[in-house]
Formats: sequence, C-alpha cells, structure tokens
Amino acid sequence: METAAIKEILKKVRQIEVRTRRMADSSLAGSYHSVFKGRGMNFDEVREYVPGDEIRTIDWNVTARTGVPHVKKFSEERELTIMLLIDLSASGSFGSGQQSKREVMAELAAVLAFSAVRNSDKVGLLLFSDFAELFIAPGKGRSHILRVIREILFFQPQGKGTNIGGALDFFSRVTKRKCVTFLLSDFCLPGDFDDSLQELQPKLQIAARRHDLIAVSVTDPRELKLPEAGWITLEDAETGEQVLLNTSDDWTRQAYATLAADQRERFARSLRGSGIDLLQLFTDQPYLAALMGFFRSRSRRVAR
Repeated sequence: METAAIKEILKKVRQIEVRTRRMADSSLAGSYHSVFKGRGMNFDEVREYVPGDEIRTIDWNVTARTGVPHVKKFSEERELTIMLLIDLSASGSFGSGQQSKREVMAELAAVLAFSAVRNSDKVGLLLFSDFAELFIAPGKGRSHILRVIREILFFQPQGKGTNIGGALDFFSRVTKRKCVTFLLSDFCLPGDFDDSLQELQPKLQIAARRHDLIAVSVTDPRELKLPEAGWITLEDAETGEQVLLNTSDDWTRQAYATLAADQRERFARSLRGSGIDLLQLFTDQPYLAALMGFFRSRSRRVAR
C-alpha cells in the first residue's frame, strides 16, 4: 500500500477516534456501565459477622477455625466481553445523504468500542458478508481498539451478499463465553423475505440464549419511501437485479412504502418474539440520541 494511502487511513482513524471517544467519555458516561450487568460475583474477602449479614454468607470453615462467626464478601464481576458483528454486504454502501449505512455502522461501533474500553471490557470483531470475512478475538487497550476501528472502516470484503445466519454459526463456534453482542446490519434479507426470515429466526434464538444479543438496524430513508422522480431503475447492490419503476405513480409509491413498512414490522416482531433487543437507526438522523434513548430504556427494564 502506498504511503499516501496509509497516511489517509491513519488520518481518518484518528478523526473517528477523537469524535467517538469524546462521545463515549461524555454523553455515554455512566449509561453504558449501568446497562450491562457483569457475569456474576467475585469472592472479595472474609470479615467478621455483624448483625444484619445474610446467614447464607457465613464462611463455616473460618468460623470453626477462629471461633468467631465470619462471612464471605463478594463484589460484582464487571468485566464483560463486547462483540461487534458487522454486516459488510454491498447494500451497506448505499446512502442518499451524507453518510452511507456502513459509515453509520462504523461510527456506532467505534462509540461502543471506546465505551467498552473505558469500562475495562474486552472488545472483539466479526465482519461478514455472505461468509465470515474477518474475526478479531476480544482484547483490550487503545492499540487493539484502533485496529478494530481501522478494519471496520477500511476492510475490503470479498463477498457482496448477506448471510447473517452463517455469521451467527461462525460466531457460535469461535466464542464460548457469554458476550454482549451487537449485530449491526441493514437486515436486507436475500431472496424471498418470508423464507429468509423463517430460516434466520432459529439461529437468532440460539444466539440470544447463549449471549446478550442486540440487533442494530441501519436504514436509509430512501429504502422506506420513494421520491417522486419519474421512471427510475432500482438495482439490488448484492445481486445486480434491476427493477424499473414509475415513481410518478401514486399507487406505486404507496405500494413500495407499504411493503417496506410491513417487512420492518414483521422483522421487529420476530426479534421481540426471540427476546432480542432492537435499536433502529437511520442514516439521516443522529445516532447518538437514539443510542442514549436505547440505553435509558434498557437500564429501566434491567432495574425492574
């Protein structure tokens, strides 16, 4: 790779580090920590029993040895493993505004990664298209996070299609411990929507049982509503299939919008039925406000 290209990559990584790290340190301070629970409790120390302590925490061995009641003290095991599963299929390159869907995913992933590092959590990465393209095992530290961000921004996938089920299968094979897992995708399912959703749902359910799975859907507004622009050709970025539509026709635009809304609702209903949280983002709207709202909502639910 040429020196100029390397400098440009490092410059962009640095820019996104500064911008997203500021968000992680200020806007998300405290929210991230309160949303995700640790894996359990760690033994901390043994101390003398005082009235009000739980009887079940008495350490009978120490009590017998000293002749004085002692209890075990525990602290929450806070360290988590955050996994970022990111869809790099060709449809992610679409964006009708200033940012493409992939760019939104990259920035959000960076914010989550820096939030995790700030809380001393590990971060891992899986990039996928119609197969698993790149896996980075969970790790800590600034250099590790910058590598994760660099790959998210600049990795060139070999595949064009989408295979979320295959990515979840791969993730299950390489990850044995429970993770907080963010699945970032536009969820443009291949082929027939109903068939694809029916095939994907059991894999989502399995992943949700093993991990704390959060789906992050990134959508461009043009995918929900067609502009009134006469005859246009829509092309599927993953398959190359083209469709000619007359967007000046009211019925055509309404049918398109109705179908898009129906598919989004059925997908969201499928996730809810599988016990999976869904964060919906749009390329023309600030993602930080939506992320903060999601954290607040989840925090309230966890506290109940």
